[in-house]
Amino acid sequence: MRRDDDLSAEDLLPLPAATFHILVALAESDRHGYAIMQEVAARTSGQTRLNPGTLYTTLHRLLEQGLIEELRGPIAGASPDERQDERRRHYRITRFGREVAGRELERLGRMVRLGRRAGLVPRES
Repeated sequence: MRRDDDLSAEDLLPLPAATFHILVALAESDRHGYAIMQEVAARTSGQTRLNPGTLYTTLHRLLEQGLIEELRGPIAGASPDERQDERRRHYRITRFGREVAGRELERLGRMVRLGRRAGLVPRES
């Protein structure tokens, strides 16, 4: 699926939490759905767990928006079991997905700085 060419990174901000976590999970390597769920849980020390309904609904939307793409054929780095299981769909973040995730990080950074200036969070040493 292709994104609407008129869609800009700013049009998608702020990102829903599930979207941001999925993009971060795909930023380092291509993954199938269950591996994305495991990666998100591991990166957040179990504080964020994506259920299958949320994951696959979000993946479908990310495909439509052009933030990720579904991979076809052999997957580099996949285990032999993963390569043999044709039911698993693997996903990769796109250049546009990286841009959107980067803009979201910038936005979140600005929010953290505002909160610190307001005295809501102790300043880092």
